[in-house]
Amino acid sequence: MNLNSPRGHRVLALIVAGLVGVATLSACGSGSDTTASGPTVTIAHKFGETKVPADPKRVVTVGYNDQDFTLALGVVPVTTRAFFDSYDTLPWVQAQTGGKGVPAMQGDSINYEEIATAKPDLILAIYETIDRKTYDRLSQIAPTVIQSAEYKDEETPWNVQLLTTGKALGREAQARALVTKVTGAIDAAKAAHPEFAGKTLVVDYGPENGGHYLLGANDPRRALFDALGFGAQDTVGDVSEEKLGLLDRDVLFVEGATRSQLASSPAFTRLNVVREDRTLYTQFDSPLAGALSYSGPDALLYAIKVVVPQLSNALTGKPVADLAGA
Repeated sequence: MNLNSPRGHRVLALIVAGLVGVATLSACGSGSDTTASGPTVTIAHKFGETKVPADPKRVVTVGYNDQDFTLALGVVPVTTRAFFDSYDTLPWVQAQTGGKGVPAMQGDSINYEEIATAKPDLILAIYETIDRKTYDRLSQIAPTVIQSAEYKDEETPWNVQLLTTGKALGREAQARALVTKVTGAIDAAKAAHPEFAGKTLVVDYGPENGGHYLLGANDPRRALFDALGFGAQDTVGDVSEEKLGLLDRDVLFVEGATRSQLASSPAFTRLNVVREDRTLYTQFDSPLAGALSYSGPDALLYAIKVVVPQLSNALTGKPVADLAGA
Protein backbone atom coordinates (compact mmCIF):
# COMPACT_ATOMS: atom_id res chain seq x y z
CA MET A 1 0.00 0.00 0.00
CA ASN A 2 1.41 3.32 -1.07
CA LEU A 3 0.28 6.28 1.08
CA ASN A 4 2.67 8.87 -0.40
CA SER A 5 0.50 10.40 -2.69
CA PRO A 6 -1.12 13.21 -1.59
CA ARG A 7 -3.71 14.73 -11.74
CA GLY A 8 -4.60 22.72 -32.87
CA HIS A 9 -8.03 22.35 -33.86
CA ARG A 10 -10.86 24.68 -32.99
CA VAL A 11 -13.46 23.21 -30.64
CA LEU A 12 -16.83 22.85 -32.35
CA ALA A 13 -18.93 22.29 -29.26
CA LEU A 14 -18.78 22.21 -25.48
CA ILE A 15 -21.43 19.99 -23.90
CA VAL A 16 -22.31 20.31 -20.24
CA ALA A 17 -24.24 17.23 -19.14
CA GLY A 18 -26.59 17.55 -16.14
CA LEU A 19 -27.51 14.40 -14.23
CA VAL A 20 -29.23 13.83 -10.90
CA GLY A 21 -26.61 11.93 -8.97
CA VAL A 22 -24.18 12.27 -6.19
CA ALA A 23 -22.55 15.38 -7.65
CA THR A 24 -23.21 17.88 -10.42
CA LEU A 25 -21.79 16.45 -13.60
CA SER A 26 -20.54 19.62 -15.22
CA ALA A 27 -16.94 18.58 -15.59
CA CYS A 28 -17.33 16.62 -18.80
CA GLY A 29 -17.31 19.36 -21.42
CA SER A 30 -16.47 17.89 -24.81
CA GLY A 31 -16.87 18.25 -28.52
CA SER A 32 -16.05 16.34 -31.65
CA ASP A 33 -13.83 17.11 -34.63
CA THR A 34 -12.28 15.38 -37.56
CA THR A 35 -8.63 15.47 -38.52
CA ALA A 36 -6.57 13.90 -41.29
CA SER A 37 -6.10 10.91 -39.02
CA GLY A 38 -9.82 10.53 -38.26
CA PRO A 39 -12.46 11.77 -35.83
CA THR A 40 -11.52 13.09 -32.41
CA VAL A 41 -13.23 13.95 -29.13
CA THR A 42 -12.38 17.14 -27.27
CA ILE A 43 -12.18 17.05 -23.47
CA ALA A 44 -12.10 20.31 -21.49
CA HIS A 45 -9.88 20.42 -18.38
CA LYS A 46 -8.10 22.83 -16.06
CA PHE A 47 -5.33 23.61 -18.56
CA GLY A 48 -7.55 23.95 -21.62
CA GLU A 49 -8.64 21.17 -23.95
CA THR A 50 -7.31 17.86 -25.20
CA LYS A 51 -8.24 16.22 -28.50
CA VAL A 52 -8.45 12.46 -28.13
CA PRO A 53 -8.50 10.09 -31.12
CA ALA A 54 -11.70 8.13 -31.45
CA ASP A 55 -11.68 4.70 -29.81
CA PRO A 56 -8.17 4.77 -28.31
CA LYS A 57 -6.62 1.32 -28.07
CA ARG A 58 -3.56 1.85 -25.89
CA VAL A 59 -4.47 3.63 -22.66
CA VAL A 60 -2.13 4.55 -19.80
CA THR A 61 -3.58 5.64 -16.45
CA VAL A 62 -1.48 7.97 -14.30
CA GLY A 63 -4.05 8.89 -11.64
CA TYR A 64 -4.07 6.63 -8.61
CA ASN A 65 -7.55 5.23 -9.29
CA ASP A 66 -8.05 5.93 -13.01
CA GLN A 67 -7.62 2.26 -13.94
CA ASP A 68 -10.73 1.36 -11.95
CA PHE A 69 -12.83 3.51 -14.27
CA THR A 70 -11.34 2.27 -17.52
CA LEU A 71 -11.77 -1.35 -16.44
CA ALA A 72 -15.44 -0.75 -15.67
CA LEU A 73 -15.81 0.46 -19.27
CA GLY A 74 -14.12 -2.63 -20.69
CA VAL A 75 -10.66 -1.15 -21.33
CA VAL A 76 -7.58 -2.73 -19.73
CA PRO A 77 -4.76 -0.16 -19.56
CA VAL A 78 -1.38 -1.06 -21.01
CA THR A 79 0.18 0.31 -17.81
CA THR A 80 -1.15 1.98 -14.67
CA ARG A 81 -0.06 4.00 -11.66
CA ALA A 82 0.68 1.76 -8.67
CA PHE A 83 -1.50 2.35 -5.59
CA PHE A 84 -2.67 -0.76 -3.69
CA ASP A 85 -0.33 -3.76 -3.97
CA SER A 86 -3.38 -6.01 -3.75
CA TYR A 87 -5.25 -4.34 -6.64
CA ASP A 88 -5.04 -7.28 -9.04
CA THR A 89 -6.63 -9.59 -6.44
CA LEU A 90 -9.74 -7.46 -5.91
CA PRO A 91 -12.85 -9.37 -7.03
CA TRP A 92 -14.13 -6.89 -9.62
CA VAL A 93 -10.62 -6.51 -11.07
CA GLN A 94 -10.31 -10.27 -11.35
CA ALA A 95 -13.65 -10.38 -13.16
CA GLN A 96 -12.82 -7.49 -15.51
CA THR A 97 -9.38 -8.80 -16.48
CA GLY A 98 -10.07 -12.54 -16.57
CA GLY A 99 -7.81 -12.95 -13.54
CA LYS A 100 -4.79 -11.37 -15.27
CA GLY A 101 -4.80 -8.01 -13.49
CA VAL A 102 -3.20 -4.90 -14.94
CA PRO A 103 0.48 -3.96 -15.37
CA ALA A 104 1.72 -1.20 -13.08
CA MET A 105 4.59 1.28 -13.35
CA GLN A 106 7.64 0.88 -11.19
CA GLY A 107 8.02 3.25 -8.23
CA ASP A 108 5.78 5.80 -6.59
CA SER A 109 6.20 8.71 -9.00
CA ILE A 110 5.10 9.20 -12.60
CA ASN A 111 7.48 7.12 -14.69
CA TYR A 112 7.72 9.01 -17.98
CA GLU A 113 10.08 6.48 -19.54
CA GLU A 114 7.70 3.58 -18.91
CA ILE A 115 4.78 5.62 -20.20
CA ALA A 116 6.61 6.47 -23.41
CA THR A 117 7.69 2.85 -23.85
CA ALA A 118 4.04 1.76 -23.61
CA LYS A 119 3.30 3.90 -26.72
CA PRO A 120 -0.14 5.08 -25.53
CA ASP A 121 -2.66 6.89 -27.70
CA LEU A 122 -4.36 8.25 -24.54
CA ILE A 123 -3.13 9.12 -21.04
CA LEU A 124 -5.64 9.56 -18.20
CA ALA A 125 -4.40 11.52 -15.19
CA ILE A 126 -7.56 12.59 -13.37
CA TYR A 127 -6.99 11.44 -9.78
CA GLU A 128 -3.60 13.07 -9.32
CA THR A 129 -2.31 16.57 -8.69
CA ILE A 130 -1.04 17.50 -12.15
CA ASP A 131 0.79 20.78 -12.59
CA ARG A 132 1.36 22.48 -15.94
CA LYS A 133 4.89 21.16 -16.33
CA THR A 134 3.74 17.58 -15.73
CA TYR A 135 0.80 18.00 -18.10
CA ASP A 136 3.02 19.38 -20.85
CA ARG A 137 5.49 16.55 -20.46
CA LEU A 138 2.76 13.89 -20.57
CA SER A 139 1.12 15.59 -23.55
CA GLN A 140 4.39 15.26 -25.49
CA ILE A 141 3.95 11.51 -25.19
CA ALA A 142 0.21 11.27 -25.98
CA PRO A 143 -3.06 13.21 -25.61
CA THR A 144 -3.56 13.63 -21.87
CA VAL A 145 -6.85 14.10 -20.02
CA ILE A 146 -6.77 15.61 -16.54
CA GLN A 147 -9.39 16.96 -14.16
CA SER A 148 -11.72 19.88 -14.72
CA ALA A 149 -10.94 23.28 -13.23
CA GLU A 150 -14.28 23.06 -11.39
CA TYR A 151 -12.81 20.79 -8.71
CA LYS A 152 -9.82 20.91 -6.42
CA ASP A 153 -6.94 18.58 -7.19
CA GLU A 154 -7.82 14.98 -6.37
CA GLU A 155 -11.45 15.85 -5.55
CA THR A 156 -13.24 15.03 -8.79
CA PRO A 157 -16.53 13.25 -7.94
CA TRP A 158 -16.64 9.62 -9.00
CA ASN A 159 -19.51 10.16 -11.44
CA VAL A 160 -17.78 13.11 -13.13
CA GLN A 161 -14.62 11.04 -13.42
CA LEU A 162 -16.59 8.17 -14.92
CA LEU A 163 -18.32 10.35 -17.51
CA THR A 164 -15.06 12.08 -18.41
CA THR A 165 -13.37 8.71 -18.84
CA GLY A 166 -16.28 7.41 -20.87
CA LYS A 167 -16.13 10.42 -23.19
CA ALA A 168 -12.38 10.02 -23.67
CA LEU A 169 -12.76 6.31 -24.45
CA GLY A 170 -15.70 6.81 -26.81
CA ARG A 171 -17.95 4.93 -24.37
CA GLU A 172 -20.12 7.70 -22.98
CA ALA A 173 -23.40 5.78 -23.18
CA GLN A 174 -21.88 2.92 -21.20
CA ALA A 175 -20.56 5.39 -18.63
CA ARG A 176 -23.97 7.01 -18.23
CA ALA A 177 -25.58 3.62 -17.73
CA LEU A 178 -23.09 2.83 -14.97
CA VAL A 179 -23.74 6.18 -13.27
CA THR A 180 -27.45 5.37 -13.28
CA LYS A 181 -26.82 1.88 -11.87
CA VAL A 182 -24.60 3.06 -9.03
CA THR A 183 -26.71 6.07 -8.07
CA GLY A 184 -29.74 3.79 -8.06
CA ALA A 185 -28.01 1.45 -5.61
CA ILE A 186 -27.00 4.39 -3.41
CA ASP A 187 -30.51 5.84 -3.45
CA ALA A 188 -31.95 2.45 -2.51
CA ALA A 189 -29.54 2.15 0.42
CA LYS A 190 -30.44 5.64 1.67
CA ALA A 191 -34.15 4.88 1.42
CA ALA A 192 -33.71 1.64 3.34
CA HIS A 193 -31.62 3.30 6.06
CA PRO A 194 -33.03 6.68 7.06
CA GLU A 195 -30.85 6.46 10.18
CA PHE A 196 -27.91 7.63 8.04
CA ALA A 197 -29.39 11.08 7.46
CA GLY A 198 -27.79 13.90 9.43
CA LYS A 199 -25.09 11.69 10.98
CA THR A 200 -21.37 12.44 10.92
CA LEU A 201 -18.97 9.71 9.88
CA VAL A 202 -15.23 10.11 10.44
CA VAL A 203 -12.75 8.16 8.29
CA ASP A 204 -9.49 7.48 10.13
CA TYR A 205 -7.18 6.55 7.26
CA GLY A 206 -4.10 4.49 7.95
CA PRO A 207 -3.60 4.95 11.71
CA GLU A 208 -0.14 3.78 12.63
CA ASN A 209 2.55 4.64 15.16
CA GLY A 210 0.08 6.75 17.12
CA GLY A 211 -0.81 8.88 14.11
CA HIS A 212 -4.26 9.29 12.56
CA TYR A 213 -5.22 10.91 9.24
CA LEU A 214 -8.80 12.13 8.77
CA LEU A 215 -10.29 12.26 5.28
CA GLY A 216 -12.37 15.32 4.49
CA ALA A 217 -15.57 15.76 2.52
CA ASN A 218 -15.07 15.41 -1.26
CA ASP A 219 -12.09 13.09 -0.86
CA PRO A 220 -12.77 10.23 -3.32
CA ARG A 221 -11.71 7.72 -0.65
CA ARG A 222 -14.85 8.56 1.34
CA ALA A 223 -17.10 9.17 -1.68
CA LEU A 224 -19.51 6.39 -0.74
CA PHE A 225 -20.06 7.69 2.79
CA ASP A 226 -20.74 11.19 1.45
CA ALA A 227 -23.15 9.79 -1.12
CA LEU A 228 -25.05 7.83 1.55
CA GLY A 229 -25.80 11.09 3.33
CA PHE A 230 -23.15 11.11 6.05
CA GLY A 231 -21.46 14.38 6.90
CA ALA A 232 -17.73 14.73 7.42
CA GLN A 233 -15.88 16.32 10.32
CA ASP A 234 -14.33 19.75 9.80
CA THR A 235 -10.76 18.72 10.65
CA VAL A 236 -8.78 17.16 7.79
CA GLY A 237 -5.32 15.64 7.90
CA ASP A 238 -3.06 14.39 10.68
CA VAL A 239 -4.43 14.25 14.22
CA SER A 240 -2.29 13.50 17.26
CA GLU A 241 -3.22 11.18 20.12
CA GLU A 242 -3.94 14.24 22.25
CA LYS A 243 -6.69 15.33 19.86
CA LEU A 244 -8.42 12.00 19.24
CA GLY A 245 -11.63 13.48 20.60
CA LEU A 246 -12.11 14.78 17.03
CA LEU A 247 -12.88 11.17 16.04
CA ASP A 248 -15.73 10.86 18.54
CA ARG A 249 -18.75 11.41 16.31
CA ASP A 250 -21.72 9.25 15.26
CA VAL A 251 -19.72 6.62 13.35
CA LEU A 252 -15.98 5.98 12.99
CA PHE A 253 -14.56 4.06 10.04
CA VAL A 254 -10.97 2.91 10.56
CA GLU A 255 -9.23 2.00 7.32
CA GLY A 256 -5.85 0.40 7.68
CA ALA A 257 -5.91 -1.07 11.20
CA THR A 258 -7.81 -3.60 13.29
CA ARG A 259 -9.43 -3.20 16.70
CA SER A 260 -6.64 -5.22 18.33
CA GLN A 261 -3.94 -3.07 16.71
CA LEU A 262 -5.45 0.06 18.26
CA ALA A 263 -6.22 -1.52 21.64
CA SER A 264 -2.93 -0.28 23.10
CA SER A 265 -4.01 3.36 22.73
CA PRO A 266 -5.94 4.47 25.85
CA ALA A 267 -6.95 7.70 24.13
CA PHE A 268 -8.50 5.71 21.30
CA THR A 269 -10.21 2.99 23.34
CA ARG A 270 -11.93 5.43 25.67
CA LEU A 271 -13.70 7.25 22.82
CA ASN A 272 -17.47 6.79 23.10
CA VAL A 273 -17.71 5.82 19.44
CA VAL A 274 -15.26 2.99 20.17
CA ARG A 275 -16.66 1.84 23.51
CA GLU A 276 -20.23 1.80 22.18
CA ASP A 277 -19.32 -0.34 19.14
CA ARG A 278 -20.03 2.36 16.58
CA THR A 279 -16.63 1.82 14.95
CA LEU A 280 -15.92 -0.21 11.82
CA TYR A 281 -12.45 -1.57 11.06
CA THR A 282 -10.85 -2.89 7.90
CA GLN A 283 -7.27 -3.49 6.77
CA PHE A 284 -5.71 -2.06 3.63
CA ASP A 285 -5.37 -5.47 2.00
CA SER A 286 -9.12 -6.11 2.26
CA PRO A 287 -11.37 -5.83 -0.82
CA LEU A 288 -13.50 -3.29 1.07
CA ALA A 289 -10.54 -0.96 1.64
CA GLY A 290 -9.64 -1.28 -2.03
CA ALA A 291 -13.22 -0.60 -3.08
CA LEU A 292 -13.47 2.57 -1.01
CA SER A 293 -10.07 3.87 -2.08
CA TYR A 294 -10.47 3.24 -5.82
CA SER A 295 -14.18 4.20 -5.89
CA GLY A 296 -14.84 3.15 -9.48
CA PRO A 297 -18.42 2.05 -10.28
CA ASP A 298 -17.88 -1.67 -9.71
CA ALA A 299 -15.86 -0.91 -6.58
CA LEU A 300 -18.69 1.21 -5.20
CA LEU A 301 -21.27 -1.48 -5.92
CA TYR A 302 -19.09 -3.97 -4.05
CA ALA A 303 -18.65 -1.61 -1.09
CA ILE A 304 -22.37 -0.88 -0.86
CA LYS A 305 -23.17 -4.56 -0.33
CA VAL A 306 -20.48 -5.01 2.31
CA VAL A 307 -20.49 -1.83 4.37
CA VAL A 308 -24.08 -0.56 4.35
CA PRO A 309 -25.46 -3.28 6.68
CA GLN A 310 -22.63 -2.67 9.15
CA LEU A 311 -23.15 1.10 9.13
CA SER A 312 -26.77 0.43 10.00
CA ASN A 313 -25.75 -1.92 12.81
CA ALA A 314 -23.44 0.74 14.24
CA LEU A 315 -26.28 3.26 14.39
CA THR A 316 -29.00 0.93 15.66
CA GLY A 317 -27.15 -0.77 18.52
CA LYS A 318 -26.54 -4.09 16.75
CA PRO A 319 -23.19 -5.91 16.72
CA VAL A 320 -20.78 -4.67 14.07
CA ALA A 321 -18.97 -7.35 12.09
CA ASP A 322 -15.21 -7.50 11.64
CA LEU A 323 -14.51 -6.22 8.12
CA ALA A 324 -10.79 -7.04 8.06
CA GLY A 325 -11.31 -9.62 5.33
CA ALA A 326 -14.46 -8.25 3.73
